[in-house]
This record gives sequence, structure tokens and C-alpha cells, in this order.
Amino acid sequence: MTEPFTVRREVQITAPPATVFAFLTDPEKILRWMGTEATVEPHLDGLYLVNVSGTDIAQGRFTEVIPVHRLAYSFGWQGSDRIPPGSSLVEIDLIERQGGTLLRMTHSGLPDAEASAAHEQGWMHYLARLAVAAAGGEPGRDPRRKT
Repeated sequence: MTEPFTVRREVQITAPPATVFAFLTDPEKILRWMGTEATVEPHLDGLYLVNVSGTDIAQGRFTEVIPVHRLAYSFGWQGSDRIPPGSSLVEIDLIERQGGTLLRMTHSGLPDAEASAAHEQGWMHYLARLAVAAAGGEPGRDPRRKT
């Protein structure tokens, strides 16, 4: 059974898990598919800070890091009362499959259906861009970017 305010997405990426992991943890690689600025410290209690659109800043702390296999970090938005930094949890598993990587993402702890729907749309958008970038392609300018 799915929790009511949890987003689950899967995407198959034509790249090995180590490559996908790098695109989730290396700030320069993150910026190829999402955001305008990124500070990422992929170790227990390390900072996760990504300016996603130029004005929307996601912030949290890593709660689990198993290189090339799994990441988990608290998540929220700076300046938000509904989803403040650290108030939800993003978990990402990377599974070697079919000559590439199956990325399985769960975003739990969202406060309501509206937030869940908005984050589902955001994850669909950004995971598609990640799949292109990690496979060696160019996802192009992000249409969600505000600056």
C-alpha cells in the first residue's frame, strides 16, 4: 500500500550505477540536469542544498549514503512553512539492470495531496532530464528555470 503523500518514480537510465550516482552527488554534474547552484556533501549528515530554479532552494541533510547503490536525504524548501528544509525524505536506489541502471525514487513525508502532486510533476521532469544527462546527452535549458 502506498502512503497517501508519497511520490514513487522509476526510470531506466542507459548508464552504469556509478555514473548515475555521480550525477546525483557531484555538484557540477547535478547542474547539467537540475538547478543553478548546488552544494552537496554526500556523507552522513552532509548538506544537500540545490537552488533548483534560480529562486526555489531545496535543503536537507544526507541520512544514508551507500556509494553507487543508495542515497537518502531529508528535503524541504527554504522559506516554506508547508515543506520546510528537512521535513520530508527522498530515498534513491540504483539497481544495475539491462545494461544500465534502474533508478527507484521514493519521496515521503509530504504534507498533503497538493504538495504530493506538485512534487510528482517535478520528479517526472527532473528524472527525465537526469536520464538524458547521465547517458551522455544534453537535456537543454531547463524550462522551469526562472533566472
